[in-house]
Amino acid sequence: MTIDPEDVALRLRNAYAGETVAPLRDVLDPQDIDGAYAVQSANTARWTREGRKIVGRKIGLTAKAVQIQLGVDRPDFGVLFEDMAIADNGRLSPSSVIQPKAEAEVAFILGADLPDPAATDEAIAAGVAHAVAAIEIVDSRIADWKITFADTVADNGSSAFFVLGRERKPLASLDLWTCGMVLEVNGEAVSLGTGAACLGHPLKALAWLARTLAERGEPLRAGEVVLSGALGPMVALKPGDVVKATIGGLGTASFTYGDAA
Repeated sequence: MTIDPEDVALRLRNAYAGETVAPLRDVLDPQDIDGAYAVQSANTARWTREGRKIVGRKIGLTAKAVQIQLGVDRPDFGVLFEDMAIADNGRLSPSSVIQPKAEAEVAFILGADLPDPAATDEAIAAGVAHAVAAIEIVDSRIADWKITFADTVADNGSSAFFVLGRERKPLASLDLWTCGMVLEVNGEAVSLGTGAACLGHPLKALAWLARTLAERGEPLRAGEVVLSGALGPMVALKPGDVVKATIGGLGTASFTYGDAA
C-alpha cells in the first residue's frame, strides 16, 4: 500500500478540532512502521513551522501485553511539545482533549546529548540529570481507541499532555526497577504497578529510544524530557477527576481534569 504521508497527517490534524476519525486502515497498513513514522514526522514538521517547540519525547507500548495486543515486538515513540506541559497540581480543560486517559510514568530529564546509536545502557544512564514522577495524558484521534500500531505511531504516539512532579532525583538515589506506583483518581487507587512493568526497567526504555533516535539522525538533547512509559494500566478520565500519581522514591505528580469553577 502506497501512502501520501501529508494527506494522512492532515486527516489526523483535522481531528484535533474534536471529531475522531476512523482507523487509518484504508490508507495505512497496520504494520507499516516506516509509513506511520513518516506521517508523524509530517505533522511534527508542520507544527514546528507553526511555532510549537519540541521539549522531548514519549515512549509508548512498553508493556508486553499491549505489544501482543497490537501484534508488535517493539515500543513506539512520539514528540512532546512545550504546550503539552501541565503544571504540577494544575488543570486540564476537557475541551482540550477528545477521549483522554491517564497513566503514571517515570520521566527523565537529560543532562547531556545522546548522539551515539551504539551507546551502552550505562552511557545513556550517565546522560540523565534527574528522574521525575510524571503523568501522561494520552488521547487518540482514532474513534473509540480502535488503534493498530500504525494508527498510534502516526497519531504522535496517541499523546496529548503531561505533568511532571516537583521533585528532581538523581539516579544514584533510586531503585527504578522495584519502585511501586499508585495512580489515584479522586482519592481512590485505580492503577498499580512497578518500574519493572516498563520494558523491564524505565532505563531500558530510555536506552531503546536514545539509540533509535540516534540511528534516525534525531538524537535526544540535553534538557529534553523523556516519558519512559506506563508503570501500570491507563485510566479513562471524566470531568472533575482529580488525578495523582505516587512513585516510590520520586514523590508525586497531580492534576485536575476540569475547568476552574
